[in-house]
Amino acid sequence: MDVHAEVKKRYSEGAESVQTALCCPVDYDTELLKILPKEIVDKDYGCGDPSRYVREGDVVLDLGAGGGKICYMAAQLVGEQGHVIGVDMNDDMLLLASKYQPEMEEKLGNNRVTFLKGYIQDLALDVQAMEDYLAAQPVFTAADLERLQAWQQAQRRDNPLVADNSVDLVISNCVLNLVADDQKQQMLEEIFRVLKPGGRVAISDIISDEPIPEHLKQNSELWSGCISGAYQEEDFLNAFIDAGFVAVAYDKWEAEPWQVVEGIEFRSVTLTATRPEATECLDYGHAVIYRGPHSSVSDDDGHVYPRGARIAVCEKTFRLLTESGAYGEDFIGIAPAQPGEPNTFCAPAGTRRPAAQTKGGSHHTTISGRGCC
Repeated sequence: MDVHAEVKKRYSEGAESVQTALCCPVDYDTELLKILPKEIVDKDYGCGDPSRYVREGDVVLDLGAGGGKICYMAAQLVGEQGHVIGVDMNDDMLLLASKYQPEMEEKLGNNRVTFLKGYIQDLALDVQAMEDYLAAQPVFTAADLERLQAWQQAQRRDNPLVADNSVDLVISNCVLNLVADDQKQQMLEEIFRVLKPGGRVAISDIISDEPIPEHLKQNSELWSGCISGAYQEEDFLNAFIDAGFVAVAYDKWEAEPWQVVEGIEFRSVTLTATRPEATECLDYGHAVIYRGPHSSVSDDDGHVYPRGARIAVCEKTFRLLTESGAYGEDFIGIAPAQPGEPNTFCAPAGTRRPAAQTKGGSHHTTISGRGCC
């Protein structure tokens, strides 16, 4: 089965007429939908709402942007200083999305959305530029193919479609499962590449509760319908961990499956993750306290946090646990009143920071409460 051709055909049909089988019910923010053209809303196919994770000022990359619905929703949230990039491989969907750009630019007050033709598993390759190259220099011989491959390599290196470390948030709505299994690892590596250190991921997609047998994977209708290319529920998390992400979690999990095929449950989820900073772990005297309710937790770097204990952490880990939003309100952060000279952090997991070292420090907490009096 040619996955690329099947998906392209199915979603070209979806750009022409509404395909109800391609989406499951989603509770979108109706305020963000008010200014969107009806055609874009009607011809959107997804299983979640990753726009809820957008912050003001973000540079957002939407993988498989389709008709642009999530892009135009996110554009309202990033504000005048932010920008949204939508990448899709389907000409018909890109035409639908760009058709309303002048209208949306007027409504938003400036042009803050860009649509690009590309493959989400190869975000460095500018597909439109490649097609222009092929129109001028068609491939007929092996030598022609070698020249094309050299051009592709140079284009990825010198003028990538999406640059390294350029995006604050990568979002996607029921698209990762459309990529062929042998290209999924490259896709996650590309997401990691384009994110800034500390950048975030919010992926809404369909997962399965059991591994999907090969005969279902060969069913083109199920694959293009976001079913047979789905990750298994544990494998989805592990794939992001293996790609180098931290704080990988299911932030949304639908209780009822969207479909059940041969006893396998397929349900909508939203996965969140963070690209860690690549800076050195330096000890300035920071500490964190895990609030509970579990007796202890550990993070992706092997640090252990017993409930209620002041645990010594490096500055990088401190920011991840208390400032990035990746761990919500799980930790209280204590920054030193007088940061000491930095030393390479090498404390064993679970090392306490004596209270005497943190007295007078600023306590970072996002849970509001009443004062003592």
